[in-house]
Order: sequence, then structure tokens, then C-alpha cells
Amino acid sequence: MSTLLEVEGLARHYPVKKGVLVQRQIGTVRAVDGVSFSVKRGETLALVGESGCGKSTTARLVLRLIEPSAGTIRFDGQDVTHAGGAAMRALRRRMQIVFQDPYASLNPRLTVGDAIAEPMQVHGIGDADARRAKVQELLRLVGLAAFHAERYPHEFSGGQRQRIGIARALSVEPDLVVCDEPVSALDVSIQAQVVNLMKDLQARLGLSYLFIAHDLSVVKHMADRVAVMYLGQIMEIGDKRSLFRDPRHPYTRALLAAIPHPDPARRGKVTPLGGDVPSPMNIPPGCRFHTRCPFAQDRCRSEAPELRAVGSNHAAACHFSESLPDAGLDYSGGLTEAAARRLALYDAARRRAA
Repeated sequence: MSTLLEVEGLARHYPVKKGVLVQRQIGTVRAVDGVSFSVKRGETLALVGESGCGKSTTARLVLRLIEPSAGTIRFDGQDVTHAGGAAMRALRRRMQIVFQDPYASLNPRLTVGDAIAEPMQVHGIGDADARRAKVQELLRLVGLAAFHAERYPHEFSGGQRQRIGIARALSVEPDLVVCDEPVSALDVSIQAQVVNLMKDLQARLGLSYLFIAHDLSVVKHMADRVAVMYLGQIMEIGDKRSLFRDPRHPYTRALLAAIPHPDPARRGKVTPLGGDVPSPMNIPPGCRFHTRCPFAQDRCRSEAPELRAVGSNHAAACHFSESLPDAGLDYSGGLTEAAARRLALYDAARRRAA
């Protein structure tokens, strides 16, 4: 598969100022601090990590909804970082986003049909009749009826609204869809339907996803590769199977170990993380995870590790990734009962669709 999106050294720093009449800069919040990754055509790359680690900021930087402080973004070989005017407008048609909150992401004053047709109108796609027909086709594609186009967002449930958000993102036929925690606001059964819908649409339309999530069971089902973020940087990245089977960064292990296991006897011994997440205004020297890492040594406190290969299609930013002790955790099966039921729903729905 060819590379669709390539990000190198992406950063976003926010100055912190103090004063009323005369302001002076007293610090810098490094929300995203040197992130590099790529997404291939038809692939799903998941960004995971604790709240505040920079996942959503990274997604918005990729779409140029936020201007980067440093780094480069290339989309299908074209430099997006400094594109503007007509060039950026054309690129926006090929990169769309599905927001986290299905209640806030739709304009309550517009009917569903108008909300879906608006991106097509902005990009000059078709006439009014063609757009109306496209809206009906998209509604059927996401599991709704054509007559729903005349209704307003408040008349729909959360899952239906997220389906409408997906239809709106697909209205301009994008190549890349950024999914900013698209199922976190939905209940378990609706999550299963929406994620299953997104998988089917990807297979049918050849979409690439940049998928942001907290729920690792959803990530395990949805993603092809996973990137783990902490304090604005990627700590580990690799294909889903190798990362879940053999995580090589202590932070990734901690995230996976936090998943409740239906059989406690198979969990092994888990060393909980100590301390709090440092402030992005005052990032520790060396490895930024060393203040909470149970395996930290003197080198970790003074020398920042590089993201380096630890296997085929697998990299980790840890000085001791090859020598980490085996924690005895069953990462591949560490799912809650609710998550296990959810995966069963995914599989059953996909079998019915097939």
C-alpha cells in the first residue's frame, strides 16, 4: 500500500503570558512536541494515551485546523504545512473529521439534509438536485432512511447523530477521515454498531482512518497500527498484533495492564504507576516518562531516548526496551466482560452483513 499521510517532527507550542497592560511570556505549553508517523491508503492508525497527551491536537494539526509550530505534513505527496487558499481548500475536501460529541457537532438550526449537503455546496459539488440525491444515498449508506433528511438533529439519538456526522464527512468523498473519539459518548451497544459501520465503509470506499480513542478494546478491533502518546510525544508505535502481544515501552504496558481482565488469575503481577502526569509547561529532562516509570535508571533522567526499531514494523522510545522484564500479563485477552460482549456484537453484525 502507498503512503497517503506522512507527518515528520510535528509540534504545537502555546506561549503562556502574564500581565495586563504589558504582557511577558513566562513559559511554553508543549502540547505536541515532535511527532512523526505515516498512514497508508486503506489503513487505520490509532492514537492512544491519557487525556491531555496531545492526541486531539495532533489530529487538528494534520487537518490544519490548528497551525503547527514546527514540522511537516505531506498528504499524497503534497506539502500541506504551508498550503493556503485554493490549494488548502482542495486538500480539505480529501481530509475530513468525525467529532467526538454527536450532539455539539451538528448545527441545530439546519435539517440533517442541509447539514450533509453543506460541505458539497462549499466545494461546488453538483447542483441542488444532485446534492439532494447524494444526501439520500449517504443516509441509506449509514443505515438511516431518506426521509430523515427533513428532520432536525434534536429528533435523533446519539448513535443516529454520529451516523449523520459520518455521512457529512463522507459527502465530499475524502481519502482520509480523522475520527476524534467517535464512539466515546455512545453506550456499548451503539458503539458496536457505529464501529462496525466504520469498518464496513472503509472496506467499501477504501478510506484511511486516523482513529483517536481511549478504549483499547475498540482500538484492538478497529486499528491496523497503534501509536501510544505521552506528554506530546509518541512512546511506541507498531502493528496492532505485535504491540498488544509484546509491548516494549513501560507506559504501553501500564495502559494495557489497566484493562480489567475477566480472569484475575491470568493478569500476572502489575506494578502500578506512581506520581502524576507532569505539566506540559515543565516537561522533565531526559525521558519524559521517567518520573513515573518503575524501570527508570540514571540514564533515563538525563538522556532522551529516540524512537527506534524493536522489531518488524515496531518501534519504542525506551533505552531498555529490549531488556524489560516479562510482567506475565495476558495483554491479548485482557478485556472487560463488557468489552468482550462488544467484540461479540461486532463479529455477529459483520457476519450478518456478509
